[in-house]
Amino acid sequence: MKSPETHLTDSDRSALADWFGHHRRDLPWRQSKDPWHIWLSEVILQQTRVDQGLPYFERFVERFPTVADMAAAELDDVLRLWEGLGYYSRGRNLYRASRYVIEERAGKMPTTFSEWLEMPGIGPYTAAAISSIAQGLPHAVVDGNVIRVLARLHGFSEPVDSNASKKTLQTWADAFLNRDSPGDHNEAMMELGALVCAPRAPKCDSCPLSDTCIAFREGRQESLPVKRKKKPVPHYDIAVGIIRNEDAQLYIQQRDTDAMLGGLWEFPGGKVEHGESPAEACRREVMEETGLDVIPVEQIATIKHAYSHFRITMHAFECALNGTGKSSSSQPHAWIAREEFGDYAFPRANRRLLELLSQEPD
Repeated sequence: MKSPETHLTDSDRSALADWFGHHRRDLPWRQSKDPWHIWLSEVILQQTRVDQGLPYFERFVERFPTVADMAAAELDDVLRLWEGLGYYSRGRNLYRASRYVIEERAGKMPTTFSEWLEMPGIGPYTAAAISSIAQGLPHAVVDGNVIRVLARLHGFSEPVDSNASKKTLQTWADAFLNRDSPGDHNEAMMELGALVCAPRAPKCDSCPLSDTCIAFREGRQESLPVKRKKKPVPHYDIAVGIIRNEDAQLYIQQRDTDAMLGGLWEFPGGKVEHGESPAEACRREVMEETGLDVIPVEQIATIKHAYSHFRITMHAFECALNGTGKSSSSQPHAWIAREEFGDYAFPRANRRLLELLSQEPD
């Protein structure tokens, strides 16, 4: 029976379910309905490919088999395990939410969509995914894969990243949802987008919904979905100081937990201002951040790195202390030896710098 919101029918739901039954990938988070494992997998897989996220999921489950295990840990423990995944707010929110379960919910997991939404860092997509897959609740997910599938099925030519389009896509997803098996249906939609309805060169001949797909019928699948034109990605030059004390320990500091890359450790430094050389910026930024007066002696590395919304070129300088090595910074900071590099969580660009420093002769 056709839904008033979509041309998709019960036969399309059945075709999708049959396809998923034959082609679903054997992934570890599909081996149980444990809400903690489903939750963990959904957070890790946001902005992350399955092949990249899989080893992280396995390490997290081994280290934190239950939500209580994560809540009992320190944020540093979580961020060290998260290192390399990027979008570190996901790891911080996962940790905060685990503590919320223990401290505010007496260790009991949410059991409704609205209760999941109350958790730190959990929005409508994640709440729908966990509640449907782990608890069988009828809430349709709309992620990047599902957006692509729905836009092509409906021949949707509007930019999918507008607020109006998001509402339309959610309406279509809700209407198509198999309410008898919402978790499997949601996973099937995401799997279809990942394996068949790919961004480029979709495998339309293998698609169980090709007969009802407007984009396929009209030969427009390669041009959909439509997205608004992105703004140019800004670039920043960053200067950081490598500062050693008399015991050859290196100075590092921890970023505020509410800042970008919050909770991670880094070498002191900051943006190169207009009309300023990287060496001048290094000395100024180190003084402003730490109170340490340093003299940049030699540039030892230039590292390029791309974040989600900007790119940087990091200029790293070996610095000599000019005066006392006592920091006046209010930020958490530490002097660490090379063998302690693995005890702290660093952003990717800083970790690449640490790898260079690890190769120095003793």
